[in-house]
Amino acid sequence: MSRYDVPTFIKWVGGKSSLLAQYDSLGLFPQKVDRYIEPFIGGGSVFFFIKRSYNPKEIYLSDRNRELVICYEVIQKDPKSLIEQLKVHKANSSEDYYYRVRDIDINFTLMSKVEIAARFIYLNKTCFNGLYRVNSKGRNNSPFGNYKNPSIYDENVIKDASALLYGANLSIASYEAVRDVAESGDFIYFDPPYYKISSTSSFTDYTDVGFTADDQLRLSMLFKELNKRGCLCMLSNSYCDFILDLYGDFNVNIISVRRMINSDGKGRNEIREVAITNYERTCHQASLFEF
Repeated sequence: MSRYDVPTFIKWVGGKSSLLAQYDSLGLFPQKVDRYIEPFIGGGSVFFFIKRSYNPKEIYLSDRNRELVICYEVIQKDPKSLIEQLKVHKANSSEDYYYRVRDIDINFTLMSKVEIAARFIYLNKTCFNGLYRVNSKGRNNSPFGNYKNPSIYDENVIKDASALLYGANLSIASYEAVRDVAESGDFIYFDPPYYKISSTSSFTDYTDVGFTADDQLRLSMLFKELNKRGCLCMLSNSYCDFILDLYGDFNVNIISVRRMINSDGKGRNEIREVAITNYERTCHQASLFEF
């Protein structure tokens, strides 16, 4: 098994599993990681790679998507019960069943975390084109995917993910909460919803609040603040003038990636995005930018 084969248990638009080798070969990760922070955890590919490769002493993972964070909590603490619940979904899966599960009103008080996590993963793995999204009320509105034999879960993947999540601190929080835990020398990876540059580019609907140009601006200000604090920061985003202007004082690494969410096969072409770092490529002693 390649060191880049990470146990991602959900589909996530913009997930980084296919880019890990490219990031690594370009020397975009620090040589040493003692404390790792990721405030847009998403599918978790970079976290799983960092945990395997560096085994940080402290890990802080967060996201604003409550159901997503609950999935991580359940996989961390009770993978066995989750697998049993996913078996039920898999045994009953059909178009009608999908919509009945999708239309369940989530009650975070009455439903168990295992039930919430299993529902989230089931919908994620069986919705159309892996395009999990929510509306303004925070409800999933993705149509049924109509797959012949969807891979709803893999016991080994869930167990591997559970082992790697051991000891990690998980929280439902805005990316701005990073300020409360970040210390000099920490490695912080930001993978926000990308700045939208076209009608077919990555959407921002994993939460009911979206991610606007103002959010991108505030995130860039946080990036600069953490740079001054002595943190090692890396951020992925769209390749466009707006993002390049926001991070023009830092290292801009151009990444080639094949987009896989366009419903038209002809639209699944190779595009460019960026990986911004505030330190030089792989070196024994990272050199921060100074203003």
